[in-house]
Amino acid sequence: MMQKLKKFFNFKRTKKLNRSAAGNIFLFTILAIFGIFSAYPLIMTVSNAFKSLDELFLFPPRLFPRNITFDNFRDLSELMENSWIPFSRYFFNTILITTLGTAGHVLIASMCAYPLAKYKFPGRNLIFTLVVYSLMFAPQVTATPNYIIVSRIGLIDNPAAIILPAIASSLGLYLMKQFMQQIPMELIESAKIDGASEYRIFFTIVMPLVKPAWLTLIILLFQRLWTTDGGAFIFSEEYKPVSYALRQIAQGTIERAGTIAAVSFIMMIVPVTFFIISQSRIVETFSHSGMK
Repeated sequence: MMQKLKKFFNFKRTKKLNRSAAGNIFLFTILAIFGIFSAYPLIMTVSNAFKSLDELFLFPPRLFPRNITFDNFRDLSELMENSWIPFSRYFFNTILITTLGTAGHVLIASMCAYPLAKYKFPGRNLIFTLVVYSLMFAPQVTATPNYIIVSRIGLIDNPAAIILPAIASSLGLYLMKQFMQQIPMELIESAKIDGASEYRIFFTIVMPLVKPAWLTLIILLFQRLWTTDGGAFIFSEEYKPVSYALRQIAQGTIERAGTIAAVSFIMMIVPVTFFIISQSRIVETFSHSGMK
């Protein structure tokens, strides 16, 4: 079985493309230009967080501050101390929602994708077709049906109203199924001959081979849940996530422009850092799953 694993990994290697020096320079130039355009909003967000009010309202705006200040974060800290409940409660709610929603989605999506990808049973194609069709609907279209379902089962004003829909997202099922299809069936059959159970095959053979796919799911869902504010599902202050608290603090007069810049920086830095660390996994997953 080890020889088959090595053969599978060798099959995934790609051939190197031969380009001239001029072609490499041209490609690098094009990528650098698009990279600058893509990085500009991120750099501006970080820069604004350390600008004074005078520099924030300059026109044309400066990319980097001349006088770096931490007053925006100091003002944000003072506003946090005057919040209705301890601010640590907001962070706890966000960590709870993000952790349970992400872990549950990865586990459920992987376990559902495994039989769809590697076994034939009646209705398999119909189920996957429905999953693909569900990806066509934007979140705004499904917002009302989601609210009705959550309300009927009595989860309004409960963190589970955000966690359960995140677990049931169809994107993870699609990605995992497309990636698991590339695993040779011979590996699974060899493991069965060696006496491995289905659970052992799933956790010790299948999941390690599709690591880029479930890492991508973690990144995508983490970014979405980290910035959720509860929407129309949560009304009690003790259940609100940190993004709601920060947005409430940032709302106000023009004097809070610096505080808003600090809030934008805090909400952006965690998911962006997480994405930068694992961006190669996302590219690899999308290239193997056929998504563009």
